[in-house]
Amino acid sequence: MQLDERKIKIMQAIIRNYLETGEPVGSRTISKYTDLNLSSATIRNEMADLEEMGYILQPHTSAGRIPSDKGYRLYVDTMMEEKDRELEELKEMILEKEDKMDNLLKQVAKLLAVNTNYASMISAPTVHGNKLKFIQLSKVDVNQLLAVIVMEGNVIKNNILSVAQELSDEIILKLNIMLNTYLNGLALEEINLALITSLKQQAGIHSGIIGDVIDAIAEGIKAEEDLEIYTSGANNIFKYPELADQRRASEIINTFEEKQMLTELVQETLSDEANTGIQVYIGNETPIQAMKDCSVVTATYELGEGMRGTIGIIGPKRMDYDKVIGTLKRITHQLDDLYKNKK
Repeated sequence: MQLDERKIKIMQAIIRNYLETGEPVGSRTISKYTDLNLSSATIRNEMADLEEMGYILQPHTSAGRIPSDKGYRLYVDTMMEEKDRELEELKEMILEKEDKMDNLLKQVAKLLAVNTNYASMISAPTVHGNKLKFIQLSKVDVNQLLAVIVMEGNVIKNNILSVAQELSDEIILKLNIMLNTYLNGLALEEINLALITSLKQQAGIHSGIIGDVIDAIAEGIKAEEDLEIYTSGANNIFKYPELADQRRASEIINTFEEKQMLTELVQETLSDEANTGIQVYIGNETPIQAMKDCSVVTATYELGEGMRGTIGIIGPKRMDYDKVIGTLKRITHQLDDLYKNKK
């Protein structure tokens, strides 16, 4: 007898419910856990077939069913295949997105420099207020687990966790369900001591693994990625006599080439979560020492899921502020549409 889609869904519903409650599962309960719209009688017939095939057991007469070792094995193998496939698809999508995003941002920087006749910069989007989307533990070998942590913006972090003894697939499955049930959708600051204590109590002798996963989440969310910044039009500086002398021009060009000070400017701009408008720095107001004779106008753009970046225009203090601010406002509104069109 083959396991068709209906039997697999019923099987999965039995296991999920049993893992949550620890109680045998009846047909009426299963009808609430599937989207098959089957009667209790039909579900009972399917459960009888699954029992005959050895995937579920009936511990007592008139009681519901519980998974057998064979049923757990099917569930674990099926789930792991699905998650592995999802992660591969996610990684491919991210690589494709990143390549398209790089090209898009370079085009935006060039467009800004050409249209304004000033120097321009734009940072790649980074994730702020990051929240967990998914956690997957899987066995690497007897004493190691791979923790795959997926955060908003589809940021993926992989961590190898050491374990004192080999864990069964069933234990790993239960830990996965527990972690995802309690932590998905939470930001780091929402994972408080009470929640961690509750998770560790439920994990029992495996509480150390919960602690390791929490540490990995904190490390992944707090880790500062290398900030990618794209620039264009630095040579436009030479068009303005007040900036064109060798010392000033050299300092500004070096700032664009080394990008460290531009990175600090972007981080300062993005550190204020409420800042999504235009910022104008004139002369000494500019955070970058080499640009004290310039004006710097920045804007924050958003791409959803906490993804934010900074666009900036650098020019003389006599820059056309009206044109620059209008251009930045249009770009910040259009960038999301530009990105969507390039997916």
